[in-house]
Amino acid sequence: MENAPIVKRDMSYTQNRELSWLKFNERVLAQAVDPSVPLMERLRFVSIFTSNLDEFFMVRVGSLIDMDMLAPEEKDNKSGMTPKEQVSAICAAVRPLIERRDAIYRELTAALDNAGVSEATFDALTSSQKAYVQEYYKENIRPLLSPQVIDRSHPFPHLKNKALYAAALLTLSSKPAGGKDKEKGKDKGGKQEGGKQAAGGKQSAMLGIVDVPTTLPRVINLPGGEARYIRTEAVIAAHMKKIFKIYDVGEQAVVSITRNADISLSEEHYDEENPDFLNYMRTLLKKRDRLAPVRLELEGKAPRLTKRLCEFLKLDAERVYSCACPLKLDYIDQIEKAPGGLFNAPHTPVYPDYLIPDKPIWEQVAQRDVLLFYPYQSMQPFLDLLRQSAKDPDVLSIKITIYRLARNSAIAKALCAAAENGKEVTVLMELRARFDEQNNIDWTLELEEAGCRIIYGPENLKCHAKLCLITRRERGGLGYIAQIGTGNYNEKTSTLYTDFCMMTANPDITRDAVSFFENMLIGNSAGEYAKLLVAPFSMKNRIMEMIDEQIARGADGRIRIKANSVTDRQLIDKLSEASCAGVRIDLIIRGICCIVPGVPGKTENITVTSVVGRFLEHSRIYAFGEGLEMKLYLSSADFMTRNQDRRVEVGGPVRSPEIKQFLEEYLNLLLADNTRAWRQHSDGVYTRLTPGEAEPIDVQAWYMSHPIEFAKSAVPRETLHKRIRKWWGFRKQAEG
Repeated sequence: MENAPIVKRDMSYTQNRELSWLKFNERVLAQAVDPSVPLMERLRFVSIFTSNLDEFFMVRVGSLIDMDMLAPEEKDNKSGMTPKEQVSAICAAVRPLIERRDAIYRELTAALDNAGVSEATFDALTSSQKAYVQEYYKENIRPLLSPQVIDRSHPFPHLKNKALYAAALLTLSSKPAGGKDKEKGKDKGGKQEGGKQAAGGKQSAMLGIVDVPTTLPRVINLPGGEARYIRTEAVIAAHMKKIFKIYDVGEQAVVSITRNADISLSEEHYDEENPDFLNYMRTLLKKRDRLAPVRLELEGKAPRLTKRLCEFLKLDAERVYSCACPLKLDYIDQIEKAPGGLFNAPHTPVYPDYLIPDKPIWEQVAQRDVLLFYPYQSMQPFLDLLRQSAKDPDVLSIKITIYRLARNSAIAKALCAAAENGKEVTVLMELRARFDEQNNIDWTLELEEAGCRIIYGPENLKCHAKLCLITRRERGGLGYIAQIGTGNYNEKTSTLYTDFCMMTANPDITRDAVSFFENMLIGNSAGEYAKLLVAPFSMKNRIMEMIDEQIARGADGRIRIKANSVTDRQLIDKLSEASCAGVRIDLIIRGICCIVPGVPGKTENITVTSVVGRFLEHSRIYAFGEGLEMKLYLSSADFMTRNQDRRVEVGGPVRSPEIKQFLEEYLNLLLADNTRAWRQHSDGVYTRLTPGEAEPIDVQAWYMSHPIEFAKSAVPRETLHKRIRKWWGFRKQAEG
């Protein structure tokens, strides 16, 4: 058989996804130097940058290292780099970002100190503060410590992923504990008992490690009137000489290991050894913390200690980072007495004023499509729909897909209540939602206990769709309400992420929702749908067809896509084709964007905008055309290969002219943002937009202060909530 022809890709308008992601994280870090952001919130952005980078190494770098072992010659289809070349490029790009992060942290801590929030070092404590910390250490920290010396009798311990450890180089002290003469501790050969003799009679240093217990708070708030604190790991590090009292302590540092977290399913082991998928996932999760190290971080510089750790961990210098910043900054909310003015003003999502709280949500949705806009509007109406359905004697069933849930999920509790009330409740639970696996396993058990039917979706496909279907007995037969979302059923993230929740009784959509759940129950991922876009079988093809429709319009064509990432090569090439046909294309992409705009003859009609602000821009909107003829979808899927080809995703058409117009103007307003928006150039570099002499437009700030309103400077029309009342006739209904 002849070899398959090699497809030669045009890479003049594409870039590597990993390096593109690092540019996104750099935009996150830029929020930490924005003077309009309160100081503690700026520190929080440093924390977000750091935790983002942690996950990036765990997942993306980990998978590239695996790929280098399995397929070292395989090249990325957007940059032409092998896995090894990508890892090297990533490590080189990360180093200046870490240096920038550390410099920003120093500037912020100095500014916070002036504002009354200060981190103390152990040596700088006052006598009363030191006495307080010593007592705290004695009563709360010391009993939990498990120090270990690594020698022939004590092998190198397993260091947990992203846990903190105090590590030091040790040599046996010339004055052993108790003050006995050193000569009494020698054996006949002159070697110190328990020590290690190097060649030439010189004693070599051993390694000592102490874990920072995760059960302890990250900070100790010091007594007094100010917000002054010391980190727990700093207290442990200050006690290393007492912990290893029979040794001389040399170089020391707080260290952390990042491990590969890219666990994957093995069909063979699943089928033969673990026929129960739930138990198999439990087994798989235990393996995550045992995977290979991909990065070593140290707070401070300790070259000899670093070399010794790298020998044990089998890491090269490329993946070692010495930091001046704490390795984990998740302690911000534990700092007491910080002035309120250093934080963002609290934001409370509002109940939409075009819904009537004391009237059943089912009746209101049955009359018109309802759109909820998180986090500016509350998730409460959808929660009300579920709770009312759980009690409604005419509701027969609730079917829902779940990818991520809050720890204390009101949605899951409503589903349990419905099942306990005799409703048929079917939950398509995705157990493989990365880093939420255990939470989903816990909720699976509770939902099953309440009587819900749990299914896991088609094999080898994560179900990332956000779809709910409620069936109700009505006078003329069965009635349906479908809910389609761009984000998870998670009350916590609904206050932090921008997302849309559309509830509709449109029969075209609800019929497709019925078919979707029928197909999922029998494991059919290739079902046919009249209106819904469903991956992996038809979504990408339908999107390509709609792009072709705009290509046929030439310069009159219009495409606007809002998503988190664009990486799929087929969709990228199709967008380039549309650009070459003269179609105006605006991509509003928060994170990874592998298509480079403005390349002559390739992407010159494409713009790429990234909005990074207080809330994470998470919603996905596809808009083809303009005005009332526009085809517009709300979707769970990004323009990524994993979403389009390897996941179950759903996109729902917006049929209501009023909602369609609202979403179109929302997209235009995002494109007009000149405060939180960044624009990508033809060299792949992003620059932040500034108002200049124009009026500042900050989309997120506007919606927080004027719920569901457009900035008059950007869209000189009446406010949105008045138009919605006019369009949908809610005032008339409320009065009637």
